[in-house]
Amino acid sequence: FGLSPERVRVIAPYVGGGFGSRGFTHPYAILAVMAARVAGRPAKLAQTRQQMFGPVGYRSPTIQRVRLGAGGDGQLTAIAHEVVAQTNALYEMTEPAAVATRTMYAAPNRRTTHRLARLDLPANSWMRAPGESPGMFALESAMDELAVACGLDPIELRVRNEPAVDPETGRPFSSRGLVACLREGAQRFGWAKRDLQPRTHRAGRWLVGTGVAASTYPAVQLPASAHVAVDAAGRYRVRIAAEDVGQGAWTVLTQIAADALEVPVEQVQLDIGDSALPQAFPAWGSTGTASWGWAIVDGAQKLRTRLRDEFGGVVPAAGLEADGAFNGNPEAQQFSMHAFGAQFAEVRVNEDTGEVRVPRLLGVFAAGHIVNPKTARSQFLGGMTWGLSMALHEESVLDPRFGDYVNHDFAEYHIATNADVGEIDVSWIEEDDPHVNPMGVKGIGELGIVGTAAAIANAVYHATGTRVRDLPITLDKLLP
Repeated sequence: FGLSPERVRVIAPYVGGGFGSRGFTHPYAILAVMAARVAGRPAKLAQTRQQMFGPVGYRSPTIQRVRLGAGGDGQLTAIAHEVVAQTNALYEMTEPAAVATRTMYAAPNRRTTHRLARLDLPANSWMRAPGESPGMFALESAMDELAVACGLDPIELRVRNEPAVDPETGRPFSSRGLVACLREGAQRFGWAKRDLQPRTHRAGRWLVGTGVAASTYPAVQLPASAHVAVDAAGRYRVRIAAEDVGQGAWTVLTQIAADALEVPVEQVQLDIGDSALPQAFPAWGSTGTASWGWAIVDGAQKLRTRLRDEFGGVVPAAGLEADGAFNGNPEAQQFSMHAFGAQFAEVRVNEDTGEVRVPRLLGVFAAGHIVNPKTARSQFLGGMTWGLSMALHEESVLDPRFGDYVNHDFAEYHIATNADVGEIDVSWIEEDDPHVNPMGVKGIGELGIVGTAAAIANAVYHATGTRVRDLPITLDKLLP
C-alpha cells in the first residue's frame, strides 16, 4: 500500500485461538486494509466457517513410505522415509514430514526425501506441528510394526535404538529425556501387564488394546527485543510485541520477568499484543516463551546491573530503564536441541460396529523447565486432544469437479468433542538444560500433538490385529 511501517499498527492483546499459519500475512488481512482505504473509514472483515477452508489454508496431504532395516534383536541398521506432499500450483509449501526422522533413532544408514505434487487446489499452509505431526505418525507406526515383527516390546525397541548423539549432525543433545519419558509412562500406565499379542483382551463386545508412540519437537528460538523499566515506587513495566493466542503468554512472561528481576509478580506490569512495542517474532513454531523470555531476561539483567552499579541499588526518582534483546543462541551450533515425549493410549473397538473409543490417554514429556504447571498442563491436554481428533475424526472431502472441499463446516467436518475425549493424564520430567536458553525452557505448544495419533493407531492394532496406515481411523477400515 506504499505506507511507511510507522503508519501501520496492529493491536491484538488477546486472540481466541491459534492453529498454525501465523507466520505470514494472509489475503484476508490485505483485503481488510484495502476495504478501509477504499471506503475511507474503519472496516471489519469476518469470514464464514465455509470460507475458512479455502483462503486460510489447511495441513498438506502427504503420501509417505517408511522402510526400516533391523536385525532380529531390533537394532536398526537402516531408516528410509520418503514423502510426497501436495502443494499449490502458485504457492509452493513443503510439509517437512521426514525431518524428525533424521534425529529420532540411531541407524548407520539413513535416507529422507521430500517431493512436491503441484495441484490446482486451494493453497495448503502451516498447521500445528507441521512436519512432525504427519511424519511421526508414519515413523512411529512403522516402529510399532517392527516391534511386532521382532517380537519385542515397543518400548524396549525404542530404548535399544536410542542415539548417543544426534544421528544427523553428530552433535550432542542439550538434553534428551525420551527414554525417561518412556520408562515413567510405562510405570504410570501399567504397561507391564500388556500382552504382546494383538486381539487378546476384551470387555464384552469391545476389543481392548494399548499402544505407545514417541514425540519430538525442535527447541528453537527466534530474535526478540524487550524494554524493562522501573519507577521510584518499585513498580516494573515490561514491554514486548509478543502475543497471547491462548498459550498463556500473559502469565508465563510475567513470571519470567519477576524471576529475572527477583521481585514478586504483583510488582510487574506486562504490555504485549501491540506492534508499537519492541519488536519480536510472532507466536509460531512453539518458539514464543523461549524467544520472548530470553529478551525479557536480558533486559531485566541489564536493568539490575545498572541499578546496582550506577545507583547503589536505589531506584532514582526519575526511574530507570533498559533494553533487552535476543539475536541467536551461540550454543545452537554446538548442541542439538529438542523436546521429547511419550504418549500411551488405551482404545476399545466394538467388534460389531467398528466404533473406536479412547477411554485413556497418558502423555509424559521432557521439555526443559516448566514455568507454569497449570498453563503447561493445558497446553499438553489441548495437544493430545488435537492428536486424538486427527486420529479418529478429521477428514476433508474434496470435490474433484471444482477442487473445493464439500464438508466445509463443523456439521460434516468432524472434530473431537467432549463426548469423544476420555481421561487424559499429563506428566513431565523436569529437565535442567542450561544450553537451550537462560530459563531452560522448551516450546510445548505442539509437542503434545505429535505422538498421539500413532499411539492410538498402534493401540487399535493391538486391539483388533488390523493395521490402519491412513488417517482418520474409521469403522469401515476396521470391519471385514
